[in-house]
Amino acid sequence: MTTEQLILIYLVAMNVVTFFMYGIDKAASKRGQSQTRLSYAEREQARPKVKFKAKRSKRRISEATLLGMAVIGGSIGAWLGMRVWHHKTMHKKFQFGIPLILIIQLAIVIWLYSRR
Repeated sequence: MTTEQLILIYLVAMNVVTFFMYGIDKAASKRGQSQTRLSYAEREQARPKVKFKAKRSKRRISEATLLGMAVIGGSIGAWLGMRVWHHKTMHKKFQFGIPLILIIQLAIVIWLYSRR
């Protein structure tokens, strides 16, 4: 197996894992929320308690881990995970950080291939 094939396998695996990590974290964040239908006012009143439960959950994946997975090669999976699972889309460090990481990684790949 060539080096390029190994790198491609690594990148595909990282992106698949990262994509599902966003989905798992989204599901874990929802676990602390009530399943009953509440009015807008009731949801707003319950929000601090729900957020506290979600943050307290031991099964959550840290933001540093989610960003780190993007940095080490899972940026496409992170971006797709944000779009598909609608997770972390309002956080500025994800909203701007993930696309920036993706652009930098694509620029590096283009630069490496242009040197051949």
